[in-house]
Amino acid sequence: MTDQRGVATLTERRVGAEAARLVLTLRADDDAVAEVHRHGAHVTSWRPAGDTESRLYLSPRSEFGGSAAIRGGVPVIFPQFAAEGPLPRHGFARTSLWSLGGRGRKADGTAEADFVLRDSAETRAIWDAAFKAVLSVAVVERRLAITLSVQNVGDAAFDFTAALHTYLRVHDVAEVEIHGLRGTRYRVSGDRALVVDDAHHLVVPDFLDRVYVGAPSRLELRERDRAMIIESEGFPDAVIWNPGRERAAALHDLEPGDESRFVCIEAAVVQTPVTLGAGRRWAGTQTLTAR
Repeated sequence: MTDQRGVATLTERRVGAEAARLVLTLRADDDAVAEVHRHGAHVTSWRPAGDTESRLYLSPRSEFGGSAAIRGGVPVIFPQFAAEGPLPRHGFARTSLWSLGGRGRKADGTAEADFVLRDSAETRAIWDAAFKAVLSVAVVERRLAITLSVQNVGDAAFDFTAALHTYLRVHDVAEVEIHGLRGTRYRVSGDRALVVDDAHHLVVPDFLDRVYVGAPSRLELRERDRAMIIESEGFPDAVIWNPGRERAAALHDLEPGDESRFVCIEAAVVQTPVTLGAGRRWAGTQTLTAR
């Protein structure tokens, strides 16, 4: 990473007494801000330049540290998506303590930082693979870019699935429209049967859990007075999720009624796992642009 102007606006703070709750604040030259917890390398807040609130949803009941997964923001799903495999649901990356790698500022004012997770005795007890994962976060203007890269640092190939489980804050999920998926095949998460989405746009009236296979690289979330462009590179699939009222009521870390305040649009590699040979590296990026 290049650091043209120093890192004075990149600050670390502890939330509570736990080291696992160390939070890094990235502030671009134009005052765009993102916050990332080392617990899970979890982006919990993103305020584009000119906005007064985060465009990511974070539950006020969310737990931090220990074995808990943060509810909201951008959980890192790796090395397994959902319960589609023998590992713990959504893998272990979102509940692991990541180390802080490089951080700095580009000439255009972008604030950026890397977070690193390596295999350990704890991860190998769950998933016997030698790996190095890096989550790179960059923020400037009205754009947030998150890149997940995975390197095989061992001698044996391994397979994995992954996703950036992005919770986008909305005014009312019943009023949003998701454009760009027409003609794309999808399946319900946990099922394998594929059907074609022939609707002009996707709405989220209640529970929704779809894996779009071979999804377009550009989607648009539209609300009555604003929009979000969601672009992906390296992630071939997209997951759209909202728990709906009944399932949300069973989630202890979600405020009653808050299912109406977000929709998850996730860049993902789910349908066909990545096979990574010794010494090989894979990377995928999701870029959010607020309109």
